[in-house]
Amino acid sequence: MKNWQLIRTAHQLARLGTISATAKELGIHRATVLRHIDSLEADLGIKLFQRNPRGYIATEAGTELMRVVSTTDDQFSQIFNKLKQTSAPLSGDFVVTSLAPLVSIMMPILKAFQSAHPSIQLRYIISEDLFRLEYGEAHVAVRTGSKPDSPDNVVLPFVTNNLTFVAHKDYLRKFGTPVAPKALTGHRIVSMNELKPKVPIHKWLLNNIRDEDIVFRSNDSQALLQAILNSIGIGIMFDHETDQYPELVKLFQPIKEWEVQHWLVTHGDLHRSNKVQAFLKVVRTL
Repeated sequence: MKNWQLIRTAHQLARLGTISATAKELGIHRATVLRHIDSLEADLGIKLFQRNPRGYIATEAGTELMRVVSTTDDQFSQIFNKLKQTSAPLSGDFVVTSLAPLVSIMMPILKAFQSAHPSIQLRYIISEDLFRLEYGEAHVAVRTGSKPDSPDNVVLPFVTNNLTFVAHKDYLRKFGTPVAPKALTGHRIVSMNELKPKVPIHKWLLNNIRDEDIVFRSNDSQALLQAILNSIGIGIMFDHETDQYPELVKLFQPIKEWEVQHWLVTHGDLHRSNKVQAFLKVVRTL
């Protein structure tokens, strides 16, 4: 159609029934309403309205056209509302979860995200629990280890970390410095409470560290860190974490098989949401 404005005018006339009401609704002159109707009928070659003492009534052809126009107008309204929402500032809760050792990696991302969207109320939950994304328990979960395989989730590679053995300088002064991983025998080891053979570093510990050499165990990563910082024993840390503690010494180069992959996981229903896409945009730019 040459002019959508003509159609909108006809639609309002069919809905309101009078030239005066249509002109008022559209904010145009009565003569403009009449000109629009005449032009539209001339373009189509059909009569759209019948005049009666009460105003204008749509003909059968006019009624059919207005039915289609009404549906189209609703669709335009939905599109406009969606576009408004897209351009509106993001606000409300946004929940991100990860393991504790990733805090130093996550914090610059979270800072940049909130700086870009100051109305967001950010919740960063440190936990080893697998939050149920399908129930909306988190918008983004950083998962560590093997690639998550749930078909309902969207999984993107995040960062790869090396693991390394570290010890406090005081420990090394007292017990000596091992020169290779195999030289850890007889040293005091800090370890996770439960070692899982499917996790590469856990498998290595099970195969190479004697049970009697493990003098401290915990299921909490912060407790393990504090044990290392208090010279209780030698422990494992992510390579990037160690740089935060000048009193800790990296003992030897990380082994390739100890590498840990982290993944950004979102539920399929939320992945295309404005909030999640805005967060992923920040991740990609840092």
